[in-house]
Amino acid sequence: MPRPNILMVMPDQQRADCIGAFGNPSILTPNIDALAERGMTFTNAYVNHPVCSPSRVNFMTGWYPHTRGHRTLTHLIQPHEPNLLRYLKDGGYQVAWAGARGDVFAPGVTELSTHFSGFTTPPKKMGMGPQHPVGSPLYDAFYHGLRPGEETWLDFDEACTRTAIDWLSQKPKGPWCLWAPLIFPHLPFEVERQWYDLYSPGDLPKRIEAPGAGKPQFHHAVRKKLGTDRLTEDDWQEIRRVYYAMISRVDHQLGRILEALQRTGEADNTFVLYFTDHGEYAGDFGLVEKWPSGLDRSLLQNPLIIAGPGVKPNTTATTFTEMVDLMPTLLDLADVKVTHTHFGRSLVNVLSDPKTSIREAAFSEGGFATDELNLLEAAKGEYANKANLQHEQPSLVGRAIAMRTKQYTYIYRLYESDELYDRSDDPNETKNLIGQSDHKELISDLKSQVLEWLFSTADVIPWKADPRFPKVPQGSHDTFAP
Repeated sequence: MPRPNILMVMPDQQRADCIGAFGNPSILTPNIDALAERGMTFTNAYVNHPVCSPSRVNFMTGWYPHTRGHRTLTHLIQPHEPNLLRYLKDGGYQVAWAGARGDVFAPGVTELSTHFSGFTTPPKKMGMGPQHPVGSPLYDAFYHGLRPGEETWLDFDEACTRTAIDWLSQKPKGPWCLWAPLIFPHLPFEVERQWYDLYSPGDLPKRIEAPGAGKPQFHHAVRKKLGTDRLTEDDWQEIRRVYYAMISRVDHQLGRILEALQRTGEADNTFVLYFTDHGEYAGDFGLVEKWPSGLDRSLLQNPLIIAGPGVKPNTTATTFTEMVDLMPTLLDLADVKVTHTHFGRSLVNVLSDPKTSIREAAFSEGGFATDELNLLEAAKGEYANKANLQHEQPSLVGRAIAMRTKQYTYIYRLYESDELYDRSDDPNETKNLIGQSDHKELISDLKSQVLEWLFSTADVIPWKADPRFPKVPQGSHDTFAP
């Protein structure tokens, strides 16, 4: 049996609950749903960080954000650090990265890790820019609206999709790995009319309303800074309509890539993965986008779907899984040996038996210490308010850790009160129980588990031991200079 091929399609900022296969009756995602019917859906999958670059590094390395300092938008994978694509390339795979976005690898790593990266059909245009006055609520909520014309825009995602199709049409010699990371449905909220017209505001599920006390301080501060507390419910429904439409566009592009895979004749020997780097508030709690220390379910639940040889069709796995688990899973499937210390756990046994459990809890983290101002975001235009708020009040992006068990969500925050939610009664995590006396023992236990996790994953030691007493060559550098 030849080693399997690997196809990964990864949208940016895709909420798990905005997919039909994950229980949303209003969203139109026929191709994602069909993929789920062919494979396994993971209902308790979580990303390890709510921001793009750290999350993607987790995926590629099996390291948590705090393990090697990959907690920012700029501390990317270095040439001396391992990554999934490089493992596959060195293991005999033909590796292609459609689009090759620059938010994962430091300079030089892409060349070391892939045979092809970039575009066969380059993009001709990106977004259309703000359509509302600076300072208006819709401007600050990153709402652009409808792209002019009926044609499909040749933006990054369309170019990435065409590149993936072009590469597959060449029928690469296996085994191969193709990664197609898209930008949609990442804001700004804009889309072509053909997708927008699929939805009516009244048909969309209600957003989670902003609760009173108990949520982290950034919730209130961001609403005030971005002016989203001035948005009407009609505004929110319009934003969500465009967000849903963007997801349907992604679904269409996935379908075209899967059709190209089918034409290769290699579909039966290919594992297909659909997952995201993080979610999107999309109006929940009166917020849009994400936040470096935002650990709400809207941002962290991962819509992970895996289909391929030996995966029982139309199955659901409920085991907790994390973003770091994907690297060892794929390398196990590819029969490539891992030679660095990591914290992922392979899902191979789960793919054979969906009742298998690999984790009893999922951990996520984000944020910074208040003396790490140089690491905070710096931005202009629509993103300026968000970045400025972080510098004005750095405690709002204070470091935090979330732990999700079968019943509870516990969030430790460095500079403000912790959070505790009972998801059996409060699935949207709106009622913070942290101050209730009857939960003291539970909180103490969960906090201990968080501390144990943090210690046990705090750093990595190379597998190969250094010489205990290395010889230092004698030379001119040893000469004393008066």
